[in-house]
Amino acid sequence: IWKDKAFFQKSMANLLVKSKFGQSLIHTVGLRLKHMPAMAGQAGGGGVVSQAIQIKLADKLAPVHLEIINESYMHNVPKGSETHFKVVIVSDKFKDVKLIGRHRLVNDLLSVELQSGVHALSIVAKTPEQWGEGQDVEKSPACKGGFGK
Repeated sequence: IWKDKAFFQKSMANLLVKSKFGQSLIHTVGLRLKHMPAMAGQAGGGGVVSQAIQIKLADKLAPVHLEIINESYMHNVPKGSETHFKVVIVSDKFKDVKLIGRHRLVNDLLSVELQSGVHALSIVAKTPEQWGEGQDVEKSPACKGGFGK
């Protein structure tokens, strides 16, 4: 869908400006964006793709906890890339939904991002009850360099 990366980034930036959520969402719902240190100076604590992911998931799933972790720096990609993410999301909307259904729901919500530059998405999707039982999230494995290395 998005063949021009600059057009995609500008479109996402416009979406954020026009969004009813903006910065206040990060503070009111306890959302966190984690990213590589080189991106720390960008508005909203993450890049355009991180922020688009945040807005979509917050809007549709009303999470009580949401972390968008940019793991691109762990891979062989240019500095500042937004290609590899881990999403930790806790929502009542996952109640009575099997794990595969939760993953499908998140993947469906982020279909544009997955078709236009996001190469990898790790999902931790829990109900508030499950999150209360243990808030540990496994660390992602180190990149082996791709191509079977």
